[in-house]
Amino acid sequence: MKARKIVKKSRKGGDMSRYERRGVSSTKEEVHAAIAHLDKGLYPGAFCKILPDVLGGDPKYCNIQHADGAGTKAGLAYLMWKLHNLVGVWRGVVRCSLFMNLDDVGCAGGVGPFLVSLAIDRNKALIPGDVISEIINGCQEVCDLLTSYGIPCVFSGGETADVGDLVRTITVNNTVTVRFKRREVIDASRISAPAYIVGFSSTGQAQWETEINSGVGANGFTNARHDVLSPVYRKHTETYAPETEENLVYCGDYTLLDALPGDIRFSIGTALLSPTRTYLPLFVRLFQEVGRKNFLGLVHNSGGGQIKCGKFGQLGIAYVKDQLFPVPPLFALLKKARGLSWREMYTSYNMGHRLEAVVRSKEIARDCIAVAKACGIDAQIVGKVIQDKKNPGRRSVRIKTADASERYWF
Repeated sequence: MKARKIVKKSRKGGDMSRYERRGVSSTKEEVHAAIAHLDKGLYPGAFCKILPDVLGGDPKYCNIQHADGAGTKAGLAYLMWKLHNLVGVWRGVVRCSLFMNLDDVGCAGGVGPFLVSLAIDRNKALIPGDVISEIINGCQEVCDLLTSYGIPCVFSGGETADVGDLVRTITVNNTVTVRFKRREVIDASRISAPAYIVGFSSTGQAQWETEINSGVGANGFTNARHDVLSPVYRKHTETYAPETEENLVYCGDYTLLDALPGDIRFSIGTALLSPTRTYLPLFVRLFQEVGRKNFLGLVHNSGGGQIKCGKFGQLGIAYVKDQLFPVPPLFALLKKARGLSWREMYTSYNMGHRLEAVVRSKEIARDCIAVAKACGIDAQIVGKVIQDKKNPGRRSVRIKTADASERYWF
């Protein structure tokens, strides 16, 4: 495969990031442009699109139907399964897919009951029935787990399509549907200054988890696997797009079984495939013990990483994140592997906390932190929301890197 010699430019005119050169966008500008004309729902500023009660016809209720998936993390699971016969990685993949959905919905105030659908596209020549069984049974397992925590989750079935002409290995996606009262909506358009930002760690072991979490989630994997894993994996051509420049394909120094620098509890493979954490049981306790009315907004730092919050709230505010969590070992490795800038790291990954709550006072922030601690999750005030008088017509995000070496404005 011959590397292209041209220097590609982003739509904004600068050099394209490694993420963009691999055919991926963390900001999804084209998608947002495509849906710009669509109705924004009952609460245009909420984290998810909220519909009228189409299912029940009750003006006091609303509906959310939300779709998401595990992305290219499924491709990494395929590599781990194929080379090391670890079929259990597939249950982690479906958790990633489902929790990316559920936590988005939770940020808008929906905590069940949920209807859950599963969609699998596979290349049948490479993905046998036992993998499909792991994924389907894993989805039911997650629904049972959440139900046991008082979050009713009903697995309604789904679709498995054999589309080898279109899919190189496999994709795993879920759709979730919830009906709840409009007075329970968390409308992130309420976010204003002054306020405090509470971050909830993506690492460690929450009360409902059976193993320690590396914190990686399910975003940024097109960069993560190629920047960390060795060229020895290039021969597995079904795991990457043939259009990708050769020098961007598996250009790291590690194998899946190498120990994770800084945390030998993980191998590189287990750290990258650590199942995405769900904060849904935490949402329930926060709503019960702190009160929904005390949350100006909740933000799931998925696509867009630490600048995701900049899409929400009133105009003329700035999110100032200057007390972030220490960078977890896996993210430190991802940065070091290819010398990525802090800017690219903070816009691609959650960098240590994948959920944040915006609240009005330090007292409420302390209550949130206490509830999180009872759930086995570290939490802290990571910043504040201030008035930005110089930019009254927009929202901005200001980040001080965890090592305090640099500051960024978005």
